[in-house]
Amino acid sequence: MRSRRFVLEGKPVLPATSFLPAALVAGSAVTREDTSAGGIYARLTELGYGPIHFREEVRCRMPSRDEANRLSPTMGTPVFVIVRTAFADGGRPVEVNEMILNSAAYVLEYDIEA
Repeated sequence: MRSRRFVLEGKPVLPATSFLPAALVAGSAVTREDTSAGGIYARLTELGYGPIHFREEVRCRMPSRDEANRLSPTMGTPVFVIVRTAFADGGRPVEVNEMILNSAAYVLEYDIEA
């Protein structure tokens, strides 16, 4: 498990937690505090399991008390919850990333081919 917190103009706007298969990343650079340039996706690629496909689930809801304390949204501001699963070749899931976004700080934009 890896946790990160993104800050915009000095305010936390997105905590993210990644879950990776322990047997896959044990002893690798993925387990270091600083995964270096390219982050965990570059390290997964070095291990032969670079993501080639992603699936996202997006939900909108009111923040929990803990999330409200961490994100300090304006009263009544919902959060986006995005759960992204990264898949390597063969359909193997290599990461599940849960992100909680202060909806006042983000615009979600998707470009989808018809």
